[in-house]
Amino acid sequence: MTYAIVHYFAGGTKEQYEASIAVVHPGEGLLPEGQIFHAAGPTPWGWTIIAVHESKESWEHFRDDVLLPNLQQGIKGGLQVLPQETSIDVYKLMQQAATSAVEQA
Repeated sequence: MTYAIVHYFAGGTKEQYEASIAVVHPGEGLLPEGQIFHAAGPTPWGWTIIAVHESKESWEHFRDDVLLPNLQQGIKGGLQVLPQETSIDVYKLMQQAATSAVEQA
């Protein structure tokens, strides 16, 4: 079953996000194995990331083997706090086909 995570980083900034994503994602515009959607942006009190994975197991693998070890170790210039997390067993996922990452200024 598709699984989604919403992470809210209190006080997080675009610059901290960019530094963090450069470490935990496999490359510019690339998603970790099993992740099928990623969106991120500012919120009134920090930074929010929405990730959708093929399964809960895919998310847990990324979380346990990549994300948490790097966040706990500290990423130079990266997000400084562990996020508040909301998880969702996705009932329906709708998306248009995309050929590249979309970034809005």
